[in-house]
Amino acid sequence: MAGVNTLSAFILAFIFFGVFITTEAQTSTPAPNTISVPCALRSNTSCSECLQNVTCLWCTPTKQCLDYPVRNILPPRSVCPLNDARWGLCWVNFQILIITMSVLGGVIIISILVCCFCCCKCERVGNKREDAKVERQTRARKSRQKAKRTEMQMRHDEIRQKYGVEKENPYARMDDH
Repeated sequence: MAGVNTLSAFILAFIFFGVFITTEAQTSTPAPNTISVPCALRSNTSCSECLQNVTCLWCTPTKQCLDYPVRNILPPRSVCPLNDARWGLCWVNFQILIITMSVLGGVIIISILVCCFCCCKCERVGNKREDAKVERQTRARKSRQKAKRTEMQMRHDEIRQKYGVEKENPYARMDDH
């Protein structure tokens, strides 16, 4: 269970780091004069200069600054190959981003399934323990009842002997004697 907690903490830290990097990339304020410059005019400059505008996409091999194709989630290969496309940060390419997010998603799903499995297993073990406890209590109660019944029977027999009303036949009526 400690391994699952460590894994969960690692995943949360990794997600926090990713959100922090993404937020940092999106909140960096460009200079006022660079906002109005279209992406195409920033071609043949640098990646960092191109990505000052959030709507721009940098293609490394061609050194082109392009408008991000907003109709697609990922830029098509005809615009720029995923391995060479940069958006938000110059050091993050789309291919590595997709692989990382897929692995993260898989790890999160697997950890959720492991947690659910562990919880269900613990619940079943707990139910088995409760069932065994109830069964032990029932057996103990029955044995106490049996001991009390035997003790009562012995007391009744002693009283019958004392007053001479012993029964030879336990099914016979008392006033037949």
